[in-house]
Amino acid sequence: MILTGRTGLVALLCVLPVALSPWPADTFVVLLLGLAALVTLDVALSASPRALRFGRDGDTSARLGETADTVLNVANAGRRRFRGEVRDAWAPSAGAEPPMHAVDIPVGQRERLVTRLRPIRRGDQHSAVVTARSIGPLGLAGRQGSQRVPWRVRILPPFLSRKHLPSRLAKLREMEGRLPVLIRGQGTEFDSLREYVVGDDVRSIDWRATARRADVVVRTWRPERDRRVVLVLDTGRTSAGRVGVDPTARDPGGWPRLDWSMDAALLLAALASRAGDHVDFLAHDREVRTGVFGASRTELLAQLVNSMAPLQPALVESDATAMVAAVQRRVRRRALVVLLTDLNASALDEGLMPVLPQLSAKHQVIVAAVSDPRVDLLAAGRSDAAQVYDAAAAERSRNERRAIAARLRRSGVDVVDTPPEELAPALADRYLAMKAAGRL
Repeated sequence: MILTGRTGLVALLCVLPVALSPWPADTFVVLLLGLAALVTLDVALSASPRALRFGRDGDTSARLGETADTVLNVANAGRRRFRGEVRDAWAPSAGAEPPMHAVDIPVGQRERLVTRLRPIRRGDQHSAVVTARSIGPLGLAGRQGSQRVPWRVRILPPFLSRKHLPSRLAKLREMEGRLPVLIRGQGTEFDSLREYVVGDDVRSIDWRATARRADVVVRTWRPERDRRVVLVLDTGRTSAGRVGVDPTARDPGGWPRLDWSMDAALLLAALASRAGDHVDFLAHDREVRTGVFGASRTELLAQLVNSMAPLQPALVESDATAMVAAVQRRVRRRALVVLLTDLNASALDEGLMPVLPQLSAKHQVIVAAVSDPRVDLLAAGRSDAAQVYDAAAAERSRNERRAIAARLRRSGVDVVDTPPEELAPALADRYLAMKAAGRL
C-alpha cells in the first residue's frame, strides 16, 4: 500500500476540527477512523500492479553522444482500469528521460511508454526494475509493485575521428595511382606502364619497354596490399587517466586515455581496410579482454566498435610479456603491430622494454600514446612559488617521456606521441608514410 500527498493534505485539514472541537480526543479518533476507512476503500478499488504484463522493444545500440529510445509495452490484464504511474528505472549514467510515465490503461488495452536514454558512458546499459503504482479513485492511496523486465542497450564508441577519413583516403588514392600522381617506394608493387612525362624519376624508366616502342616508358608503382595490421590496445591502469576534454559528455571532464586510443584505432582500421590490408584487434592488460581476428573488410568496423564498447580500464599493471606472447601466437607473418599505450617511464621500464625486442625483431612496431595537454600548461607557469614547483614537476615528466620515446626509436620502434585530439590523424599519417615508403 502507498499513500499519496492528498492523504497528507486531508490529514492536515483534519487538524482544524480537532482544534475547535470541545472533545478533541473523540474528534481525533473519529476523523482518524474515517480517514483510515477511506484509505482502505481506495486501496481496495485500485487496480493490482500484478495484473500488468510488460514487454520491451526499441534500440539495442547507440553511439556515445547519441540518444537511444527504449519502448516498454504495458498491457492491463486485470479486471479494473489502471490509473497511476510507471517508472522504467535505469542506471544514472544512462540519462533516462522521463523518470516517470503517467498511465491510464483500460481493461484489456495496452500502452507504449518510450524512455529516451542520453548515456554519458560507453558500455552496456542494463534496465533495472519497472515499478508500477496504481492510485485509487479517491486519489488517497493505492498499490505498488516492481518486477524486472530486462533490456540491454550497448553504447558504442563514437568514432569522432571519422571526420579525418576522407582526407586520408584521398592521400591513399593518390598513392595507389587513382589520381595522376604516382609514388615509388622501396618494396612497392609494380602497377602498370605509361609514357614518360617531365618530372618522372629516370630510375623508373623501363628500358625494355622503351626499346619496343617509340616513346620513353616508365613503370608506375602502387603500395603493397594484403599486409597485416595488428592493433593492440593496452587496457591496464595507465589507460584510466583522463586527458583532454570529453567531446560527448555534458561535464567538462576529459576522456580516459583508453577512449582516445579506441578512436585512433578505429580511424587506422578504417584506413587500412580501405588500403587492402587485413586488420586484427587485441585488447589486453593481464589477460586478453577481447579480440577481432579475420574479420572481413565490410564487417570490420562493426565488429571493432561492438568489441570495444564494454571495455573499461583495469586498475592493474599490464603484463607486457603475456601481451607480446598473445600477439606472437596469433600473428605468424610479418605485420605492422600498433601498440596503443602510455609512455609511462616506470611502467615501460618494468614491463614492455625488456620484451619489446622480441616483437620488433619480427614485426614493424609503432607505439602510439596520448600526451596530457595539462602538463604543457603546468610547465609554462611561473607566476608564484606553487606554479614554479608545478612547472618543475611537469618539465621532469616531459623529459622522462621524451627519454623513453628516444629509447624506443633507437630500438627500431616508431613512436607517435601527441595530444588527444591529434592522435588519430597523426597515427593515420604515420601509416600512410610507411605505406608510401614501402616499409609494410
